Amino acid sequence: MTFENKVAVITGGGQGIGKRIAEKLAEKGASLVVCDQNADTVRQTGEAIAAEYGAQIIHRQTDVTDLEQIRALIGAAMEAYQKIDIFINNAGICETTPIEEITPQAWNRMMNVNLAGVFFCCQAVMPIMKQQRSGRILNMASIAGKMGGVAAGVHYSASKAGVICMTKVLAKALGPYGVTVNAIAPGPVDTTMIADFSEEARKIIIDQSPLGRVGTTDDIASGALYLVSDAARHVTGETLNINGGLLMD
Repeated sequence: MTFENKVAVITGGGQGIGKRIAEKLAEKGASLVVCDQNADTVRQTGEAIAAEYGAQIIHRQTDVTDLEQIRALIGAAMEAYQKIDIFINNAGICETTPIEEITPQAWNRMMNVNLAGVFFCCQAVMPIMKQQRSGRILNMASIAGKMGGVAAGVHYSASKAGVICMTKVLAKALGPYGVTVNAIAPGPVDTTMIADFSEEARKIIIDQSPLGRVGTTDDIASGALYLVSDAARHVTGETLNINGGLLMD
């Protein structure tokens, strides 16, 4: 797979899965726009990727719950590159709050970041890809959106189930324009997102996984590159499980 002359925008790209996807795309020749809510983190990531891979890269602080910031992100990409070939919705949050303790504020924040943020980013980039009559959108879902979270809160699971369904709707709407829309449903991945999982929860996950480990950012990034590449040009509306066999469907 090569991504020469391709432009990719990645939300939540300052660390974890998003950072690894950005690194692998840069290695394969893509030009990048990487954003994250943490300005320092995304700046450091952008500078490191540019230095290591010689990639053209723009880094921006962006809150995906803010429509004006989403529009500014899209505008910056178009001003720099005049096109967007790939848009990866990776920004997200995870909480392990027990059902009885989830407040309306916590519920709304989860939905605003994980579900509404994905939708409004897709909505903002759609006109560009429709006009181009080409494009790849990739949404980061979760195994929790299919089977319910082992340790993650119900609001997290519900938000990711919404991402999976939304991916199908957008795939149907954008298919006639040559745009594919897919998702990845990772199992637990060894990032800061699961840092507050208890040792008991980690043991349950590992014991139930046929491959006997949690995932790595490289595991997820490898699947992401396939779905946004020309090799997956006839794949749309799909959610790829990458979870070591924790869920098989």
